[in-house]
Order: sequence, then C-alpha cells, then structure tokens
Amino acid sequence: MHKLPDLPYPFDALEPYIDKKTMELHHGKHHAGYVEKLNLALENNKELLEKDIEGILRDIKSVPEEIRQTVVNSGGGHANHSFFWKIMGPKPKAGPEGKLFEALKSEFGSFDNFQEKFTEKALGVFGAGWAFLIINKDNKLELTRQSFQNSPLLYGNMPILGIDVWEHAYYLKYQNRRADYVKAWWNVVNWQEVEKNYEGV
Repeated sequence: MHKLPDLPYPFDALEPYIDKKTMELHHGKHHAGYVEKLNLALENNKELLEKDIEGILRDIKSVPEEIRQTVVNSGGGHANHSFFWKIMGPKPKAGPEGKLFEALKSEFGSFDNFQEKFTEKALGVFGAGWAFLIINKDNKLELTRQSFQNSPLLYGNMPILGIDVWEHAYYLKYQNRRADYVKAWWNVVNWQEVEKNYEGV
C-alpha cells in the first residue's frame, strides 16, 4: 500500500509565508486523498501496490489502461506532493551553491534570471498545475509547466525543484493572488535538498 509521508517539519514551520491551516489541509486532506484514490485504483494489482510511485510513473504504459488515468492523476498527485514537502523548509539558506549554482548560471545567465524565468512559468500555468525545474532526457536543465497532477516522471524527466500552483496550495492566505504566493514561496525553498536532487541524478 502507498502511504502518506509525514511532513519533515511542523505544520506551522513555514509561517508566515505558508500558513499552518493551509499546510494541514494540503497535506492531510489533498495529499491524503491522492494516496487513498491511488490505493483504491491499485487494490487488485499486488505488483503495482508494492512498487514505488516514481517507478510506476516512469513506466506508466505498464499500468492497465482501465486504471492508467487514475494512476496519472492520483499517483502524480502523490509523487508531486511527496517531492514538494521535501524541497521546502524553515529558515533555509538564501540560494543554491556549488554545482547547481554553476549549472543555473550557465543555463540561465544568472541565478536572478533563473528565479525570474521560473516565476514566469509558475504564473503562466493556466488553471491548476505545477512549474518545475527538471533535468530532461538530454541531461540538461529545463523549466516546464505541467497541468493538473501530471508528473515530469511520466515523460522521462527528473524534477529538481517544483511549485504547486493549484489554488488549494495558497488560497486561504493569498486568495487569488498567485503572484504573492510565488514570491513568498522563494523564502521557504530548501536549497540543500534541491542541490541533492541535482547532484543525485
């Protein structure tokens, strides 16, 4: 059975940028709901129940067609959120260092320019979805948007950094002001974890 992971910090740890109530609902209701629906979809498939969600999404064509879209939706939601909690944290350092910093500078011209382009991606998502920094199949850094809960893993890409721009991620505090949420979110990015994601590929 797939399980809801614990948050790596208290629900109020990202205050004032992301409020406690939003984190409680986002993790305990939305993410938990994806896990529940994923397990229901896979309840008759012991092999997939025992496989990690990242492996399932990377090999999505092996999932029976009658449950495939549910696995894309709910499994993607589970994978994306499990990833999302880890790349945030209280009192993180101001930016990346080492290999990731150099790679971002090489690809985007500067770290500031990367932040600007990433923010544009996040604000450019129509409706519900995510913005990601990925390592693509050509082993290059790239910015991408994903609709709904589609995971970069479905397309053979590896997420390094990502932001949830579904309204449930910010509406209680920011209402319809997605730009304010994205600006605030930069203050909780756990760059140490993002560096590990990059160097672990």
